[in-house]
Amino acid sequence: MYNGFNNQEMEVYAMKYADIAPLAAALNRNIGKVIVGKARETELILAALFAGGHVLLEDVPGTGKTTFAKSLARSLDCAFARVQFTPDLLPADITGMRVLNQQTGAFAFLKGPVFTNVLLADEINRATPRTQSALLECMEERQVTEGGETYALEAPFLVIATQNPVETQGTFPLPEAQLDRFLIRVSLGYPRTRDEAVALMQRFAADDPFAALEPVAQKGDLAGAARLCAQCHVSEAVMAYIADLAEAARDPEKVRLGPSPRAMLALMRAAQSLAAIRGRDYVIPDDVKELALPVLAHRIVPRGLGDHARAEEFLRELLDRVPVPTEAGA
Repeated sequence: MYNGFNNQEMEVYAMKYADIAPLAAALNRNIGKVIVGKARETELILAALFAGGHVLLEDVPGTGKTTFAKSLARSLDCAFARVQFTPDLLPADITGMRVLNQQTGAFAFLKGPVFTNVLLADEINRATPRTQSALLECMEERQVTEGGETYALEAPFLVIATQNPVETQGTFPLPEAQLDRFLIRVSLGYPRTRDEAVALMQRFAADDPFAALEPVAQKGDLAGAARLCAQCHVSEAVMAYIADLAEAARDPEKVRLGPSPRAMLALMRAAQSLAAIRGRDYVIPDDVKELALPVLAHRIVPRGLGDHARAEEFLRELLDRVPVPTEAGA
C-alpha cells in the first residue's frame, strides 16, 4: 500500500521508532488544546495519517470537523485548504485547469486547492458524482492528470472529507469505489459529559484557542513515522486473523459487498500505526479489533435496507465470533 511518501523524503528525516509515540502524543495534546474530549478519535485519525490514509468524518454540523482538520494541519505545520462541496462545483474547481496566458499565447496549468497537504472536502456528498470522482486519482496515486500532463501532489497528502448523515436531501451518496479509498470513517460526536461541554464553552468563552495554536512537528516528520510504522511487526497469526475477519464479512447471505483486499491492507497498516503510536513494535489482536469498525464498516453493504449502523452491528457480531489468536506478539 502506498504510504504517501517517496524514498528520498523518508531518508531526509531521520527518526527512531521510539520517537513515534511521543510524536503522536504531542500532536494529540496540541489538537486537544482546541478540540475537547476527543483524544481517542484523534488517535485513530493520527493512525490513519501515519499509515498514509485518508479520513471520512461523518457527523452532524457543529461538532468541530473543520476545526479539527485545521488544528491537525497547523500542528504539523502543513498547508491546508478547504473546499465546500456544492452541486455546482466542477472537477476543475478542485484539481485545477489549463488557462490561456494572454502574454505568451500558451496554455498553462493553474493548480487547484487539491495541491496542498491537508485537504478538507467539506460535505463531499453534496457534489455531483462527476466532481466526487475527481478526487479518486488524487487520493490513490497522489497526482493530477490534466491535458495529458501529470502533476504530482506534495507529500504528505491527506484528504479529510465530511458528510452530514442527517440531511440527505439534495445529496449524492459516495459510491463504494470512493468509500474504499478512505482508510477510516470516524465520528467526533457530541460532548460525552457535562464536564466536557462546560470545558468546551470555557475554552471558547474569551477567545478562539485555534488562533494561538503553534506547530509541534514538521510535515517532514511524517515521512520517518510512515516508514517506521510500516516496519511494525505483524505476525502471521495476526495476518490470518485479519484475513478471517474479512472472509467472514463477505458472507453472501448477509452482505451485498464485503471488504476488498485493499480493506485488508488498510486494516493491517492502520493496526501497525496504532501499535507504534502506543509504543509497541508489534501488532496485537486488540489493535485489529479496535480498528475493525472504523476501517471496515464503511466498506460493507448489508443486504436489504443496509446502512452504516447495520454494518457496524454486523461487524461486532463477527468480532465476537471469529477466533482470536492467543500469541500474536511473538
